[in-house]
Amino acid sequence: MSFTVAIIGRPNVGKSTLFNRLLEQRKAIVDDISGVTRDRQYGIADWNGKNFNVIDTGGFVPQSDDIFEREIRKQVLIAVEEANALLFMVDAATGITDLDEAMADVLRRTAKPVFLVVNKVDNHDRLLEATEFYGLGFDNLFFLSSISGTGTGELLDAVSALITEDQSSETLTDDSLPKFAIIGQPNVGKSSLLNALIGQERTIVSEIAGTTRDTIHTHYNLFNKEFILIDTAGIRRKTKVHEDLEFYSVIRAIKAMDEAHVCLLMLDAVKGISAQDLNIFSLAVKKGKGIVLLVNKWDMMEKETNSARDYEKNLKERIAPFTDVPILFISAKEKTRIHKAIETCLEVFDNKQRKVATSKLNEVMLKAIETFHPPVVRGHPIKIKYVSQLPTQVPSFAFFCNFPDDVKQPYKNYLENQLRQNFQFSGVPLRLFFRKK
Repeated sequence: MSFTVAIIGRPNVGKSTLFNRLLEQRKAIVDDISGVTRDRQYGIADWNGKNFNVIDTGGFVPQSDDIFEREIRKQVLIAVEEANALLFMVDAATGITDLDEAMADVLRRTAKPVFLVVNKVDNHDRLLEATEFYGLGFDNLFFLSSISGTGTGELLDAVSALITEDQSSETLTDDSLPKFAIIGQPNVGKSSLLNALIGQERTIVSEIAGTTRDTIHTHYNLFNKEFILIDTAGIRRKTKVHEDLEFYSVIRAIKAMDEAHVCLLMLDAVKGISAQDLNIFSLAVKKGKGIVLLVNKWDMMEKETNSARDYEKNLKERIAPFTDVPILFISAKEKTRIHKAIETCLEVFDNKQRKVATSKLNEVMLKAIETFHPPVVRGHPIKIKYVSQLPTQVPSFAFFCNFPDDVKQPYKNYLENQLRQNFQFSGVPLRLFFRKK
């Protein structure tokens, strides 16, 4: 098993700042308001050649009735269970608070190594004041400033001393796995789908739009299938985004799209496909991502004999010209057809990696060109002599011909359809290039 470290503590002590520093990237959203982080965030850090997972958690507030603070508390306790070592973070500027005492109380009961991290120690006076934290009764005390990075080295030395070589090498295997991003507008059920798939409360779900803020990575390894699932914040139109926080969430969601191989675009069955859904769809196509359309909340629709067929026909009219996309009707709440969604995702992932042998490609495509010739331009017939697949991330094909600039869009569409009919490229955007022989 890989080695995992969780950063825990009350709100606003600088957990996400330390998390970003350990990962050497700005992965978690940081803001002065308390309670920005809600779900558990994962990342991989390395120090002195040792790799380990880091979990960032929301601020721990015991006995609170606030809907989010209650859910965050659950997430923190799950993180404590998952981790091999715990970084308990406190704030030198405010001293010991009741919330710190409550957190310390939880941690005294665990047998796992706890490192008490006193943050915001950025001058000599603070260092003297910070000695009061010895009163919490933990042996391993570290004084640091997560914003400037002073003191983080000693902490990392202590953590990496606990990690074996095997644990370190296991941490890195995640990078080679397929990545699926769950994208869509706020409140279509993205987090509910993630929780339904992995069978535990991985992300906080509520009726309030914008509950998820960070992009959440989850390693899925069940039923002989293994991949990374990325839950993202809902993407709204620019005019609707008011908080800075949400602005960052949307940027993260779009970056998650870049990272993913396949995007699961979730739609609300009751509301239908909106202009914003079409924007998200065309953004994924532009980025060359595999796409699976999931129509969620299908259990809430009144159905007739051909409801699904008519709904699908209407959807395809809206997303044209790229209609070779799998469409599934699911219910994340009732867990209907959610595993079919994963199988379809894996198929689309395979389609995206597909390489067609040049001989086979020419045999099929030149026959199709023979059957339906390109139109004559300025009295010259266009002759396509040869086709090959290019070594790119998105399946791309080069057609070599005498007048590459004169091949018109309708004929390009015909060639793309032939490629789709003869080779399995469902759910994957194709790129066609025409070059001089």
